[in-house]
Amino acid sequence: MNKKILSTATILGMIAIILGAFGAHALKKVLSVEQLVTFETGVRYQMYHALFLLFVGLMNDITPKIKKTIYFLVLTGVILFSGSIYLLATNDLTSFDFKTIGFLTPIGGLLLILGWGVLLLSFINNKSQNPKK
Repeated sequence: MNKKILSTATILGMIAIILGAFGAHALKKVLSVEQLVTFETGVRYQMYHALFLLFVGLMNDITPKIKKTIYFLVLTGVILFSGSIYLLATNDLTSFDFKTIGFLTPIGGLLLILGWGVLLLSFINNKSQNPKK
């Protein structure tokens, strides 16, 4: 599972860098400042969670079951949250109205929060990190 998490983290990080550069250069010419800021928000959150997955993949104190749960929450959350933000920010560039999928953004955000929450609960419940004195 660690290899899968780390591979996904690096792919998400690479895509975030590519999309960030694309936004800063190509999209800067066709999007409003507000749309560009929205697009950059998607990039930023994708990168934050790529780094989060790297951290999770490298941690030895997290059980494989917890890692798998965090992995699926974060991956799905990034796809829904950042993905919908990318589409909403570039909505004017296509004939399809992506505003109809705007409800996916908060669902993705909730999944990202849950990923962090699962990590918190695993730390709280980990007896080896809380030795009794």
